[in-house]
Amino acid sequence: MPALANPQPDRATALSAAIVRIAEFWALSNAKLGVILGLSAPTVSRLKRGATELDPASKSFEAGQLLLRLFRSLDALLGSDDAAAKRWLETLNLDLGGKPIEKLDTMRGLIELCDYVDFYRARV
Repeated sequence: MPALANPQPDRATALSAAIVRIAEFWALSNAKLGVILGLSAPTVSRLKRGATELDPASKSFEAGQLLLRLFRSLDALLGSDDAAAKRWLETLNLDLGGKPIEKLDTMRGLIELCDYVDFYRARV
């Protein structure tokens, strides 16, 4: 009996596709997504075309997981309103000391945003 094909995409494929969708929803340029993931803009372009995937053993993969966590938390908190999530990212937040979109540029900032949104989600 032939082996059945795995109906589930592997972690790298699934996360890579999710990151591309998040970049589309939030209108993140290749340069901005590259800064977030620690990749060059050309590598991000290949990621968006499906010519490459995030390596599960890399820091880029970890950053992608955090970006996905932030997206899902905002999605739950804001009722799947992508425009509201984008506005939240671009609006000055006194608690965070700046615009959340600027915090995405560092791993520490990405973790801070995830924790911040998760804290407010827990209160809802």
